[in-house]
Amino acid sequence: MKIALVLLVFFSSLSVFGQQCDKVLFTGKVVDTLRPQNFYNLMIINRRTGQGVFGQPNGSFSVYVNNGDSISISVREYPLVKLVVKADSNCQFLKTIFIEPKPQEVREVVVRPLKTLEQIKEEREGLAMRETRMVTGIEVLQSPITALYQAFSKKEQNKRWIAEQNYKDDQRRVVKELLRTYIAYDIIELDEEEFDNFIAFLNVNDSFLKTATEMELITFIKDKYEHFRDMKR
Repeated sequence: MKIALVLLVFFSSLSVFGQQCDKVLFTGKVVDTLRPQNFYNLMIINRRTGQGVFGQPNGSFSVYVNNGDSISISVREYPLVKLVVKADSNCQFLKTIFIEPKPQEVREVVVRPLKTLEQIKEEREGLAMRETRMVTGIEVLQSPITALYQAFSKKEQNKRWIAEQNYKDDQRRVVKELLRTYIAYDIIELDEEEFDNFIAFLNVNDSFLKTATEMELITFIKDKYEHFRDMKR
């Protein structure tokens, strides 16, 4: 009797430990812990094979895998979930996966008060490069040393270069104010990050910027904007 019982236990053990799963049915469900959610982009990826299948909108899925396979559960705007398949005695792997959305990052928004077209017009008309005193005309004959110094001195050349850069900065600032106003009135559509590229593309003449009418400026900038968008496409 004891021998029969030992043999029964022995063969039962062989049956359990000898059982191997050719394929494992991985059945699971993804659940948002914060709110009910439909998952139209749920994908289950087998990292061993590199293949993936889509789940159901309610978060459920079933896929055949091998025991020990590494699986990634991918849902857009949720962290990637990684797990390893561990088959039960029925060659199944049942799993409920609880997920939380990624923390939302809100971009910093800089609010700038819009200037009126009249205010911008005054700034356009007031554009002027700061003068750097130069000896010219008959003064050259009266003070040739000063004339030579101003022509070749690095210090004087730097002063002129700085004045030119300040003038260009003032031009860009005025054009940016114009662009923000035109965007507010739905004349053009630009992101703040595109301003510098578009201003370089405009290459607006400083005399035109100072003297053009509002209609001339709008027509010029809108026409250039269309070409700029075509090039981007």
